[in-house]
Amino acid sequence: MTPVKHRHGRPVHHWRRDVVELAALFTAVAVADAVANLVGHGPEGPELLLSSAVVLVATAVFHIWWARRHGHAPPTDHTGARPLSSGRQAGPSDPSPEASEVVAEESALWRMRTTVKDEPGSLAALCTALAERRVDILSLQTHPLAEGTVDEFLLRAPGELAGAELTRAVSLAGGADTWVERADAHDLVDAPTRVLGLAARTALDAAELPLSLRQLLGRCTIRSLPATPAGGGRGPDAVPVEGALEDTVMRLRAPEGGVITVERPYLPFTPTEFARARALVELDARLGPRVPAGQDVLTLPEGSDITVRRADPSDLEAAKAMHQRCSARTLGMRYHGPVGDADRYLNHLLSPRFGRTLAVQTASGRIVGLGHLLWDGDETEVALLVEDAWQRRGIGGELLGRLVAMAAEAGCTSVYAVTQASNTGMVAAMRGLELPLDYQVEEGTLVITARLDAPLGKPEGAVGVTGRLSRADGFGKAEAP
Repeated sequence: MTPVKHRHGRPVHHWRRDVVELAALFTAVAVADAVANLVGHGPEGPELLLSSAVVLVATAVFHIWWARRHGHAPPTDHTGARPLSSGRQAGPSDPSPEASEVVAEESALWRMRTTVKDEPGSLAALCTALAERRVDILSLQTHPLAEGTVDEFLLRAPGELAGAELTRAVSLAGGADTWVERADAHDLVDAPTRVLGLAARTALDAAELPLSLRQLLGRCTIRSLPATPAGGGRGPDAVPVEGALEDTVMRLRAPEGGVITVERPYLPFTPTEFARARALVELDARLGPRVPAGQDVLTLPEGSDITVRRADPSDLEAAKAMHQRCSARTLGMRYHGPVGDADRYLNHLLSPRFGRTLAVQTASGRIVGLGHLLWDGDETEVALLVEDAWQRRGIGGELLGRLVAMAAEAGCTSVYAVTQASNTGMVAAMRGLELPLDYQVEEGTLVITARLDAPLGKPEGAVGVTGRLSRADGFGKAEAP
């Protein structure tokens, strides 16, 4: 029969071709009958018919043998195109059960850390246990200890494999103190590359040191303590120059003379991690105070030009002068009560060790606004102060939008602002971020938390800014961690 082709999912019958084939068949039968009658009645007719039958049978046998021997050879394509591989089709088709088995199953990335005995075969037993559960080891780091070795893995496991089952398998293979958590594509970067990248970030901006330490050591809480604690107590002299490692807490001498504490209660630090963190702090100390250069010039609706730039401790006197020009109500809204000596908190706010500060200055160089992004342990706070005469011009919204963008680039999942319910300007600026907000009242103050896992919209508070006129290059590029 003629092969049946399909068009738009429906069979197409070529009836003309079928009629021609039937006519040819009848003709062949008639010719064969005539030849058989003619030859059969001749003097040597039976012998000739028998010889023809033998030849036909031999030809059929040879054809079958030849087809079986060469049937697996790919068809010759004179067009130069590559032939399709076995089992593949050149077009869409309904998936069959066999095809569904070929589709790769979903997988998940895991970070795992476990302690094994420092003896031959311990790591091999661990790898065998992972292989039996179809777990692929993407990377491995070893942290030698006095007794045993801490092995840190990046794993690709089947999607249905739970973390508890992974931990159980490792424990049965000899692993102890096993810890696992989900990973993502960013963890695929090998350790030397990640460390070099963090060192480059720290070299460009002193404010990057806490963030770099957090990314180097994983989920942890980092606090910077001043050189002279308030109310006395033990100062930085209690910490040796080389730092101190105490199980889940490490303390390092800060470059400015204070103390940097890093806490990770769920997982002890290893000597290797302590050495890496200390090297990063030493790099920051050798480079000294530094803030990336760059600024943006903006034009307000009435035509005044303002400049937004990074601020540092060198702006202390200008910041104090701005505070003196602010009204008591404005300062009370910002600091939630009576304001005493500005030196007590401005030194902290302007230090890049505790966060980032943006300053807004006029063409004459006077600072009229400050925006702070503060690293508060494992949380991030935003705070704004705009001089009375420059309020209601969109400056607060512009500062807040930039600070939130910095927090998002630094990997923060949320930022919060502490204010008062009567501070309608701050509340409006937070709402203008177009991000999910949570409101909570604590001891008479309003805490507004913005989640950064949603797309960042254009701040409504920035509608008064008509355009950026110059130099977004140094400002924007250096801010990205």
